[in-house]
Amino acid sequence: MRSSPRSTKASAAIDRLKRRSGNSQYSMTLGSNGLFSLVLAIGSGESERLCEPMMLDEFVIFVNAYGPQTPKRVSKLEVEFSKQLTKKDV
Repeated sequence: MRSSPRSTKASAAIDRLKRRSGNSQYSMTLGSNGLFSLVLAIGSGESERLCEPMMLDEFVIFVNAYGPQTPKRVSKLEVEFSKQLTKKDV
């Protein structure tokens, strides 16, 4: 079975959430109406729906904002540049 770009984009968002949270129990459902939902396996074959069904772009935004966030990497050069900017503003 070939995956569509739609499900690939949503699957990638779920994979990022799994890495950020350290919880591999997150997954998604795709309804016959083409709407996605985030679900969390709670044991004994049951799962809890964590959001209402939504369109792909809304779903990806929701999943990216859900759970712990990865701090943005900042290079040493960016830190030094920011310091110089704050000195000039004073």
